[in-house]
Amino acid sequence: MSKVVIEDIFIQEFLDKLLPLEISDKFFEALYGDAAEGAYDISLEFVSNNSKQIVLCFNLVQRPGKCIVCSLTYGLPNVFSRHPLININCMIEKIEKSGIKVKNWRLGDTNEQNSSLHTIPFYIDLE
Repeated sequence: MSKVVIEDIFIQEFLDKLLPLEISDKFFEALYGDAAEGAYDISLEFVSNNSKQIVLCFNLVQRPGKCIVCSLTYGLPNVFSRHPLININCMIEKIEKSGIKVKNWRLGDTNEQNSSLHTIPFYIDLE
């Protein structure tokens, strides 16, 4: 699939369908019993692609008055990879329905971009 087609598919509207904005509150409701306890909002961002791989990123953006650094985000790749609310396997199904053939996927390590933004790379290998 050409780079132009992939970039046309991975617009923010499609990414928001893969990971709806309300998932952040649902995730913290499940984790802590109260969505207000969540220290960050979770969203997806398109980073890059080539003929073998698409790179997305889970952005963890600090909520006002909360401390993302205190939130133990370094264990999240393991949690996200299997959490039913994040549901990466469903994301992959939706990506494949858009015509992209996925070989496999993996999450990278949490990166602290700054005190209010942590990111988790989401690597999608193409067939």
